[in-house]
Amino acid sequence: MEIETKTKKWGSSLGVIIPKKIVEEERIGENQKIKILAVETKTKTRIKDIFGKLKFKKPTQQLLDEIDKELEPELFA
Repeated sequence: MEIETKTKKWGSSLGVIIPKKIVEEERIGENQKIKILAVETKTKTRIKDIFGKLKFKKPTQQLLDEIDKELEPELFA
């Protein structure tokens, strides 16, 4: 089962709170060993994160001009 939760300060460590519904469904008990898969999530996805790392063989303006010609060929005839 997958849930999303936040870490919280607990002394000099961090802890997570498992919602009651999950505890009941998974039958998690006190002092029971469990495995947690931690996956980093970002709060915002930036355009730079998606497209900033792409490398094109042609300059950006040339690619945009080619797209314009394909979308509206009558303007470039």
